[in-house]
Amino acid sequence: MAKLEGIFTPTLVPLDESGEINERELRRFISWLIEKGVHGLYPNGSTGEFTRFTEEERRRIIQIVVSENRGRVPILAGAAEANVKETLKACELYAKLGCQAVAIVSPIYYRLSPESVYAHFAEIARHTPIDLTLYNIPMFASPIDLPTITRLALEFPRVVGIKDSSGDVAFMMRMISAIRPQRPDFVFLTGWDCVLVPMMMAGANGGTNASSNAVPEVTRRVYELTKAGRYEDAMKWQQRLLELFDAMLNNFEFPDGFRAGADLRGFNFGRGRQPQTAKQRTSRTSLASTLECLVADFQLIDKPGTCAPRNMPPLEPLNSASANNSGNDPQMTDLVQRIMGELKTRGLV
Repeated sequence: MAKLEGIFTPTLVPLDESGEINERELRRFISWLIEKGVHGLYPNGSTGEFTRFTEEERRRIIQIVVSENRGRVPILAGAAEANVKETLKACELYAKLGCQAVAIVSPIYYRLSPESVYAHFAEIARHTPIDLTLYNIPMFASPIDLPTITRLALEFPRVVGIKDSSGDVAFMMRMISAIRPQRPDFVFLTGWDCVLVPMMMAGANGGTNASSNAVPEVTRRVYELTKAGRYEDAMKWQQRLLELFDAMLNNFEFPDGFRAGADLRGFNFGRGRQPQTAKQRTSRTSLASTLECLVADFQLIDKPGTCAPRNMPPLEPLNSASANNSGNDPQMTDLVQRIMGELKTRGLV
């Protein structure tokens, strides 16, 4: 199986006026993401609001994504269900459909002990017909601690990676230090867009980044610059991405900000399944204007005349030469290399 690395989009799902899955728009969106350069797709994730769809709808979403993808990029399918039995049914179906792997979130609602979290994933790992990645998102589910992650990674070959949405760089470094020497094939993905560069500098293989629903060209550029060792340039883009990510995450009910961002790129995602008051709908319209100015800063859409002047350092155009071109300050590059060398000496990366 191809290694799961790069930028995987936790794909949003457009809804029609009656609140049903808008298949035509979803297909158009999937092809657009691939054309814009994402490395993989991650349907049925948190950004895709998997808990707000029925079991049948979740299956249908994966079928649509697989059909439209036509093998162009790897698919990491969200397969979390309310219990192990139903999760394994999802694993079996997604394996038959041709997905590369599944992502399974730690059990939700009940706050479980580490031993119970281990037992949950171990039971799935013993019986799944498809490779799986652990999904650690402590804000929504039982956290997966380092001993449990290490134990699962070393005991079960089917556990091929982890998607960590804690945003904790030190935690990522500890995971890599504990697992990679014994499982060099194990994949580490960050689900926290605002630290993509630091996570990759620490050794992560990429990310499942909600921002790539709105600005897939930008998340890919951040990935490529970091991969090429152009850390100074990568951090310029990371800083801008942080600003956009914060606006989409903090100013809206999650994940409405990312839906609004994707709408700015020419899609119609409709209203989400979560009911909203008239005040919330009015607020969203106002906040979307702010997002429009931020997305326009990347020169991906036309800038409205209502945008306030901003004193921001210029970025190289997204359609410029490859991110592999040299362009760093030699002193900065030397400093970063020395820091990374020291971390490796200490066994942290």
